[in-house]
Amino acid sequence: MMMSLAYVIVFGLIGAWAFKFIRVPGLVGMIVAGVLIGPEGLGLLDDTMLAVSEDLRKIALIIILLRAGLGLNRRVLKDIGKKASALSIIPVMFEGFAVALLTMWLFDFDFVRAGMIGFIIAAVSPAVIVPAMLILMKRNVGKEKNVPPLVLSAASVDDVVAITMFSTFVSVYFSTSLNVTFQIMSIPLSVVLGIVLGMAVGYALVWLFIRYRIRDTKKIVLLIAFGILMVGFADALEDYVLVASLLGVMALGVMITEFKRPLGERLSLKLDKVWVFAELFLFVLVGAALELSALASVGLLGVVVIAGGVFARSLGVWLATLRSDLNRGERAFVAMAFLPKATVQAAVGAIPLSLGVPGGEIILALSVLAIVLTAPVAAALIRIFATRLLGQPANTG
Repeated sequence: MMMSLAYVIVFGLIGAWAFKFIRVPGLVGMIVAGVLIGPEGLGLLDDTMLAVSEDLRKIALIIILLRAGLGLNRRVLKDIGKKASALSIIPVMFEGFAVALLTMWLFDFDFVRAGMIGFIIAAVSPAVIVPAMLILMKRNVGKEKNVPPLVLSAASVDDVVAITMFSTFVSVYFSTSLNVTFQIMSIPLSVVLGIVLGMAVGYALVWLFIRYRIRDTKKIVLLIAFGILMVGFADALEDYVLVASLLGVMALGVMITEFKRPLGERLSLKLDKVWVFAELFLFVLVGAALELSALASVGLLGVVVIAGGVFARSLGVWLATLRSDLNRGERAFVAMAFLPKATVQAAVGAIPLSLGVPGGEIILALSVLAIVLTAPVAAALIRIFATRLLGQPANTG
């Protein structure tokens, strides 16, 4: 296990550096590193590491959502609330069902299994979006209409919808008596419960931090621990009620920044350092879980599925912002910012395979293909077109 940890860190860092050198997001290099040291490559990772990889990927997802929450505040969320509500639902539903239909047609999947892959692919990537939008926010790019915070908040709820829909299809697959309509209608309730849970935990932690003198490093440990507990609590209740725990994790961060902004900024900087470590395990381990034969088998048909989903999402973004105050350039930027796939696909793409779902290896292969195709392109588009479409950084005086 110790040697496996070392291999993940060393090979992951080398892969990230190599791909950044050629101006490709480092996460792609980490995935390649995972393939190299995984069972399909040199076989350097032991079975224990592979067995806990799913839990490690979930922890990485919790960390990136905490970072996103700490970067927002209530005033900004209030300003963008109406725009974000449509933007967080319409595009993901367009993409999820478009990918599902294409998968049924091209890979001969039934509707339920196609729904699983549809909403794995449909989730946008906090790993790409959060750092990019936080940089733009620090530079005051798009500040006039709060476009980067709009993308941040909408993307987080987008992921909640995607993960909830994915969980629904998984539940349907393993249950013949589940009421699908009820599950889908429960999504708004799950969002509300997730926010309430996150706010409650966030308020309790703020009280704790004010009442007792605790070092920032220990506060970070507590944040991550309570994020994990929230997700575990929601998982334990999923047979009775769906709770959008990932949105709750983000709400936890928002509460801390709202009550103690200097503390939120300090903790955000600390989490930036933790993320350097967490993303290694997230993307290296998803590469290690990949079956190269399955990736090769999806081939050009997989590209068609991903491209069709991206087109459907872009159409959904355009419709969701049709009556907003965003101009064409800003709407085009939002569509670009909503393209990348990485974190959720890495975190849940292997779940159907681990559950023994037929075609699970194809689902994982499509998940990885989505990362490889969209993450580099989206990162480049955001970097190139941010100031061109949103305007130069605002002068804060």
